[in-house]
Amino acid sequence: MISNRWIALRKENWSRLEMLLQQIESGGLKVLSGDELRDLGLLYRQAAADLSAARADDASRTLEAYLNKLVSRAHNFVYSGRRLNGRAIWQFFAVGYPRLFRQLFPYTAVALLIFLAGGVLGAILTAVRPNFMHAMLGPQMVDTIEHHKMWTDSILSAKPQASSAIMTNNIGVCFTTFAGGIFAGLGTIWLLFQNGLSMGVISTACGQHHMALSIWSFVAAHGALELPSIFISGGAGLRLATGLLFPGMVRRKDALALAGGESIRLLAGTIPMLTIAGILEAFLSPSGAPVALKFSVCALLLVGLSFWLSEGGRTTPIRTESSEAVKAMA
Repeated sequence: MISNRWIALRKENWSRLEMLLQQIESGGLKVLSGDELRDLGLLYRQAAADLSAARADDASRTLEAYLNKLVSRAHNFVYSGRRLNGRAIWQFFAVGYPRLFRQLFPYTAVALLIFLAGGVLGAILTAVRPNFMHAMLGPQMVDTIEHHKMWTDSILSAKPQASSAIMTNNIGVCFTTFAGGIFAGLGTIWLLFQNGLSMGVISTACGQHHMALSIWSFVAAHGALELPSIFISGGAGLRLATGLLFPGMVRRKDALALAGGESIRLLAGTIPMLTIAGILEAFLSPSGAPVALKFSVCALLLVGLSFWLSEGGRTTPIRTESSEAVKAMA
C-alpha cells in the first residue's frame, strides 16, 4: 500500500516535472538548458515508475489519475519528433548514431554470435554431409559451383538495375530481421541463424571446389558494410524484444516505446551503409577488377566503419536544443 511518506518523498519530483512541462508548453524545448533536459528525461522515467506503483494499489486511484496525466504530458515531449534538416541529419550520423551504437553494442554482439553459430553449423554439415549442401542450395546452384562458375556473373549485364534491386533486397532483409524482434526476438534469432547457415554452406561448398578466392573476393568489398548492417539490424531486433519481455519497473507499453525508439534509430544508421554496399555489389564485386583492389576496398571500409562507430561523438557535446538529448536520457 502506498503511504503518505512515499508520496511526500516523490512529490517534489512531480512538482519539478510539472514546472518543466509548463516551461516547454509556453516556449518549446529550446527554453530548457542542458541540465533541465536531462532532468526532464530522468523525472519522466521516475514518474512512469511511480505510476506503475500507483496502479498496483487499489486505494490510490486519485494519485494514479494525476500521475497518468503527468506522464502522458511528459511523454509527448520526451518522444516528440524533431525537424529534419541537413544539420540535424549530420548531427545524428556524426554524433548521435555512434553513441547509440556503443550504448546498444551488447545486442549487436549477441546478433553476431548467433550469425556465427549458424555459419559454423552450416560449414560442418556441408563438410560431413554433402546431401545437406544440395538441399540448401538447390541443384542449379550446386551445378554452377561444381563447374567452377560464379552465379553472380549475371549482375554485370544489368548494373544499374541490379544495384537498385540489391539495395532494395538488402534493406528489406535488414528491416525484416529487425521486425522479427516483435515476436519475442524469435524471428530475429531465426533470420540471423538462417543467414549465417547459408553463408557457412556457400563458403564451404566453394572452398571444396577450389573457389574460396572467388567467393571471398566477391563478398569482400560490399560485405564490409552489408554484413555489419545485418548484425546491427539483428541487434535492433533484440533490443526491441527486451523491451517487450523485460519491462522492468515501468509499464510494458512504456518499456516497448523506449526500446522501439532506440532500436529504430539504430536500424536507421544501416540505410546509408546498405546503399553503398548495393552500389559496390553491382559494380565492383562481380567485376574483373584485381582481387587486391577488392580486398583493399574491404579493408578501407572496415577501418572507416570501425573508427566511426568507436570514436564518433566522443568529444562533441550533445546539442541541448535538440529533443534527441531527452530521448537519450529517457
